[in-house]
Amino acid sequence: MLPRPRPVLRIESDRSLHLPSANDAGFAHACKPVAALDRPMKRASPQKVACSFAARLVDWQRIAGRSGLPWQGTRDPYRIWLSEIMLQQTQVSTVIPYYLRFLERFPDVQALAAAPLDDVLAAWSGLGYYSRARCLHRAACQVVDEHSGIFPREFAAVLALPGIGRSTAGAICAFAFGQRHAILDGNVKRVLARHAGIEGWAGDPPVLAALWAESVARLPPAVDEADAPGVDDRGAPAVDETDAPDAAGAGQTEIGTYTQALMDLGAGPCARSRPRCGDCPVSTDCVARLSGRIEAIPAPRPRREMPHRASAVWLLLDSERGVLLERRPPSGIWGGLWSLPQAIDAQVEASIRASDGALQALAPIEHAFTHFRLRIEPLLVRMHRVQDAGAALQAHDGESGRRWVALEQLESVALPAPVRTLLETLRNGGAGLQPRLPGLS
Repeated sequence: MLPRPRPVLRIESDRSLHLPSANDAGFAHACKPVAALDRPMKRASPQKVACSFAARLVDWQRIAGRSGLPWQGTRDPYRIWLSEIMLQQTQVSTVIPYYLRFLERFPDVQALAAAPLDDVLAAWSGLGYYSRARCLHRAACQVVDEHSGIFPREFAAVLALPGIGRSTAGAICAFAFGQRHAILDGNVKRVLARHAGIEGWAGDPPVLAALWAESVARLPPAVDEADAPGVDDRGAPAVDETDAPDAAGAGQTEIGTYTQALMDLGAGPCARSRPRCGDCPVSTDCVARLSGRIEAIPAPRPRREMPHRASAVWLLLDSERGVLLERRPPSGIWGGLWSLPQAIDAQVEASIRASDGALQALAPIEHAFTHFRLRIEPLLVRMHRVQDAGAALQAHDGESGRRWVALEQLESVALPAPVRTLLETLRNGGAGLQPRLPGLS
């Protein structure tokens, strides 16, 4: 009897695939299980591993990656930049309606730069992390002032814009200009940590430096790249991206596809919990999977006690259905937004009491920030003598500014999400607002 022929590992690429599963025959050249070979294989060189990793992701992205998102299919750096900023720590489904409305209001960088910051914050209201909106506006002004309103192409110039770090600059340059730069957002950190077997929390400087090195080393080889390497804004050592392999294969035109593939793989098959390794195009040589450490890599952020804070706010309503708002300081929590006053002086308090308004402590509102939880305790005052009380309040405006706003005009004001929810509930009749203490007058 003749011996059975040995299985052969296919290495040719098949670009004519139509099914989205990474287990289909079209991925056999990259994903043939090692156990299926009946003889030991030599360990591939780091350069070959990097090229294979990139090629498999590009193939997978073209048939299984996300497509049709509003910011895809464009080379407009303004739209790409806006999407990258909005997508920071925010889910795609949440971003889409904000992105579309923002573009309607500010269609290009010139329109954004010319707009008052209040208008920008109002368009951003509800999306959270408001420092992003403030930096976006500052960056637009910088593009107009320093680059004649044309978004810069050079990596260093993009990185110099407010609110843009190394990873965001790399994504913008890859998608808008086809430049070869590494990225390292939260999802990509997880993909690279698992595939390369990098243990530890990604926020630790040595781990972060190792992840950046992996991200650079796995870039698709390019024909030519003249851009200087970026400067790491997170404190990790800078890595020269021009040292990545330079060989025939996936060229510069594929860097955008590869970059999107990394993002999509982390958001999909390589999710934090319940990863779908069977749908992953690089699972066959994933160190975490082969060693049974998928759940352990990467390590979570070290646990720490979440501090709690409490703040009383004055919800002052007049007989014309107006509410008194106070602008927050430009930096810090809800910087630059309009919120409810947290403090009033003795003269204003006397004016409130003289207005014969009823004071009522409402049930507190819990709101979570990244580093602490806030307990908001609203004090509702329905003021009847609005003319006298309003004059006293406006006479004691602080540096941050105060103004009366009609409840029917809240959409035009930049408000923090919990404050907006509270005021909209009040505008709609107050159903759901429960008193905490008996009303006082």
